[in-house]
Amino acid sequence: MLGLEYFNFTAVWSPVFLAFMLLVTAGYFVLIGPGAEKWAEGEVHVPARRKVLFVTGMLLLYLAQGGPVELLGHMMFSFHMLSMAMSYLLAPPLLMLGLPPWVWRRVTAFLASSPLRALKFLARPVVAAVVFNGLFSFYHLPVVHDYVMLHFGVHRLYYVVLFIAAVLMWWTLVNPLPERAGVQGLKKMGFIFLNMVLLTPACGLIIFADEPLYATYSDPAVWARAMGYCVAGDPAQLLRQFGGPQFFGYLQPNIDQQVGGILMKFIQEFIFASMLAYVFYHWYKQENRENDEEEAEGAALSNSSLNPPPPQTGS
Repeated sequence: MLGLEYFNFTAVWSPVFLAFMLLVTAGYFVLIGPGAEKWAEGEVHVPARRKVLFVTGMLLLYLAQGGPVELLGHMMFSFHMLSMAMSYLLAPPLLMLGLPPWVWRRVTAFLASSPLRALKFLARPVVAAVVFNGLFSFYHLPVVHDYVMLHFGVHRLYYVVLFIAAVLMWWTLVNPLPERAGVQGLKKMGFIFLNMVLLTPACGLIIFADEPLYATYSDPAVWARAMGYCVAGDPAQLLRQFGGPQFFGYLQPNIDQQVGGILMKFIQEFIFASMLAYVFYHWYKQENRENDEEEAEGAALSNSSLNPPPPQTGS
């Protein structure tokens, strides 16, 4: 299906990465199970909802970075953008909400006492939004993207840095520590809108380009070199066997590129627009509740002034 049938199990499912993700998931259940008695400070119980969120986040991250979506992302740009959306827009908030608050308290306490505390400014809402969207947009400049795809070490390092930047950006939105006063109301809506705007130029560049921008998906020789990092064997053999990425593409390279840009922007807009509606709804309810309370207090004061208590008489 979509060309996956031409590759073996190892190329499609990345068993080593799968084992690593299963090990991390097992570690999570040990941490919130037996480990909670030592570290949780009374918050031993972890709701099933959090467990489902964490496992779902791990599944999405595995499929995007080591499963079929990752391999398809080397053959079609549309799947590459799907992988990016799964890795940085869907998986981080699920993983963050899947961890109980006491884990985040331990993490933040450790960071506050380490040299990394000098970088705490990166968690400020506007800075986090600019850094994440800036790194994402910079990566999708054609010359940068092709360079990263052709250098495995740089590729992995960039993806790790981008994931950390995504976590910092999502921190303001999900606020995993309920006791800390996060951005609320209009400020939070402004932060969501800022993220929606900042990613628009990169997606616009991709969507409205008339020609293929990335050699990784249009130049057979470059594609074969990039594929060599996720498929065992000689890249020259891949080139002889398939001739280039067009062998797998169900769309022309420029159309595939446009679909990828639209897909990324659609997923981002859907997620952030849903959050924007949710935050606005709760902000509106809060404002109405406060107005109702003020009106009730005003009415009570008015009634008390119109109906003073009867005078006291001596016995």
